[in-house]
Amino acid sequence: MLPLLTRLDHVGIACRDLRRAIDMYRETFGVGVLTLEENEEQGVREAMLAVGPSGAGPGSLGVGYIQLLEPLGPDTPVGRFIARRGEGIHHVGYRVEDIREALATVAGTGIRLVDDRPRHGSMGASIAFLHPGDLGGVLTELVQPLS
Repeated sequence: MLPLLTRLDHVGIACRDLRRAIDMYRETFGVGVLTLEENEEQGVREAMLAVGPSGAGPGSLGVGYIQLLEPLGPDTPVGRFIARRGEGIHHVGYRVEDIREALATVAGTGIRLVDDRPRHGSMGASIAFLHPGDLGGVLTELVQPLS
């Protein structure tokens, strides 16, 4: 079997104040904001920060991302996460070539799917989450970037 995951795509970090978090990452690590988006379906305002060679754009093999997630309200998944656990790592995203095939493969192993079909994610990607209870407590996101 070929590896399903092609690379680490991003680490999602829950934060109370997106602007403050962006400033901290910029001042501490010198990383810049690649995109700012609001995703009402997921209840977040988010920033993608590029980690890797400067000038490399979305989908570049040399770039990984830090995804900062600010909840749009307390009754959203990230809002509830912060209320329970505080700010910190929310999920890990892995790149896949074909998200529908990846979901079918993972489902065949018995891992529970949070999403049984892809949905819209950051920077136009197709995404789907896997249940943390089956993956060592880690909420795992599969990411197929926009081609």
